[in-house]
Amino acid sequence: EAGGITQGVGAYEITHNKERITFIDTPGHEAFSKMRSRGALIADIAILVVAADDGVSVQTKEAIKIIQEAKIPYVVAINKIDKNNADVDRTKTDLMKANVLLEGYGGNISVQPISAKTGENINELLDLILLTAEVEELTYDSTVPGSGIILEAKMDSKSGALVTAIDKEGTLKTGEMIQAGNVVGKIKG
Repeated sequence: EAGGITQGVGAYEITHNKERITFIDTPGHEAFSKMRSRGALIADIAILVVAADDGVSVQTKEAIKIIQEAKIPYVVAINKIDKNNADVDRTKTDLMKANVLLEGYGGNISVQPISAKTGENINELLDLILLTAEVEELTYDSTVPGSGIILEAKMDSKSGALVTAIDKEGTLKTGEMIQAGNVVGKIKG
C-alpha cells in the first residue's frame, strides 16, 4: 500500500500441513493503533512480529499491551534475520525486558526467528501456530449456520456494499442471506 505501509485490515487464508489458517493482517505503523486493537479482539492467536534489526520499538510495546489485554495466546516472530544488522539475541533480551516471557528464557511464549523476504523458518512459524491452536483446543464447526465478524466495509459504485469478514463458525455460501446489526443482505461472492 502507500509508502509500503499496510493501511487497512486484511484477511488471508493458507493451508499448512492440511490445516487451514486464516491471518488477519493489521498495520504495524504507529498511526493505526485502533486497527491493531480491533484485530486482537477478534483473533484466536496473535503473532507478535518484531524486526531483528530494530528490536522492541514503541509500536512493539503497544502491540504487546494490546495482545496481553485481549488475553489471547500468542507467538513471537522475529523477522528480518536475513539483514546484516539483525541481532536475534538482543531482540529476545528486549522482549524479556518488555514482559514477554519467552520459552528457553523461563517463560512459555514460543518464538521463531524468520525472514519474510527469503522464507527462512516460515514453515516452523506455521507449525508453532498450529501447535498453539492445538494446545488452546481451538476448534471450528463447519456444519452450524455461518457467523463471523466484519473487519471492514465500504460502498463500491459497481458492486454495492463490500465487506471483509472472518467466518468464525459455520460456512457462508454465495446466495445466502446475511445480517450485520440491523442491515440485511445477500452474499454475492
